[in-house]
Amino acid sequence: MEYVSTRDRSLRVSAAKAIATGIAPDGGLFCPTEFPRLSSGEWQALTGMDYKARAAFVLGKYLTDFTAEELKGFADKAYADEKFGGADTAPVVKLADGKYMLELWHGPTCAFKDMALQMLPHLLTASLRKTGETRTACILVATSGDTGKAALDGFADVPGTKIMVYYPVDGVSTIQKLQMVTQEGANVAVCAIRGNFDDAQSAVKRIFTDKGTLDKLDREGLTLSSANSINWGRLAPQIAYYISAYCDLVNRGEVKMGDPINVCVPTGNFGNILAAYFAKQMGLPVNKFICASNQNNVLTDFFKKGGTYDRNRDFYTTASPSMDILISSNLERLLFYVSGQNDKAVAEMMASLSSSGKYTLARELFARVEAEFDAGCADDAATAETIRRLFQQEHYLCDTHTAVAVKVYEDYRARTGDCTPAVIASTASPFKFCQSVIEALGGTVDTDGVGLLGQLSGMTGVPAPAPLAALAGKEPRFDMVVDKDDILSTTGLLRDL
Repeated sequence: MEYVSTRDRSLRVSAAKAIATGIAPDGGLFCPTEFPRLSSGEWQALTGMDYKARAAFVLGKYLTDFTAEELKGFADKAYADEKFGGADTAPVVKLADGKYMLELWHGPTCAFKDMALQMLPHLLTASLRKTGETRTACILVATSGDTGKAALDGFADVPGTKIMVYYPVDGVSTIQKLQMVTQEGANVAVCAIRGNFDDAQSAVKRIFTDKGTLDKLDREGLTLSSANSINWGRLAPQIAYYISAYCDLVNRGEVKMGDPINVCVPTGNFGNILAAYFAKQMGLPVNKFICASNQNNVLTDFFKKGGTYDRNRDFYTTASPSMDILISSNLERLLFYVSGQNDKAVAEMMASLSSSGKYTLARELFARVEAEFDAGCADDAATAETIRRLFQQEHYLCDTHTAVAVKVYEDYRARTGDCTPAVIASTASPFKFCQSVIEALGGTVDTDGVGLLGQLSGMTGVPAPAPLAALAGKEPRFDMVVDKDDILSTTGLLRDL
């Protein structure tokens, strides 16, 4: 299978090259030229596999220049039982009214990003070998909170790599910041950006496209790559958990093979819900994708107001910081497919987004999007109320991002009457956002730092995840803060790692 840039289909590369490069030279995103379809026999076979085997099988459909043995080995290491608390890597928990919580946060950093970022280091280092790359890969990551720690944990002390993470200085939770600035490893570095996530993301993209910086790194034996979901190697592993969730529902008799489900995802950069869309192209029977946003509802407006994407709006710092995003990079991949892989049209829309901050889909293209997607948003008050109600009524404790998805799904169901069973992506442990969850439950925060874990656990009787409790006593290693315009100066740190 070959991969092409969303902005220039004449640029065709292998899966390994797409992963090693991260982003296309023209600024586009690499996409498979076709979607592999799973046969009925393959679906049946998948129901009999554990998560590791399912992940390797799904990846094998896309990464055709990797052997089945390679992918099985990578999956066994990435999703080792000791990393995910057991063999049930991504459990599906049944709640009332047809809600099924797909818990994606049982990995080492307690967020859904582990599902891909425990796999990506294996894929990337293998891709570098397959493409004959001898330079050290420098992984640059912009994060709104969870990706940073997950990437740092995945790449820490991986030979042949260095990793630099950038986060908005006031845009992550206390626990998220502690996770990043205390990260161990000789090849890791962390830097705060004065601004929001979009500022950090734009600044990192500037590094990727600055010829002077790239030439200097090349002379020093370094090459850039990305662990954000712009990298195909980061997005592809996420497809597997939607297929796995469906297999689990079939095995438990919750749905019959072939019965449709809905999928609701709390969404910022659009990668997680896009992975579900890709799973549908492989044969996952999805009736409707429900895109859930917080007060930064640029995606809700896009889906509900005729296909105009307009980032020219106020930016809000919310209780669900990983969704505080106004430039949803992975939406570009959806546009590529609904336009019939029209690279010229996508390039024009992205140029318009860059110059004016907005673009509008042609009516016939938006009709294709509207047929697949619904959307909604929830502000912090609605998010808090959902956390409180879920815990009181069902004794289910969720984080702020998951609560956004639950609220938006419930609103969708009430509005449409659609009672199709719904898989809701639960994207982080509630203990990563202790202050917001404590306050949502009616408590008053009486401590800070790691002490918040104990307060929330005491209120709820739910134990804090071991990886977060282990933050106690750790000293910060990184305290660098820069303006977004000074981003190029930080690349010097890569040489010192």
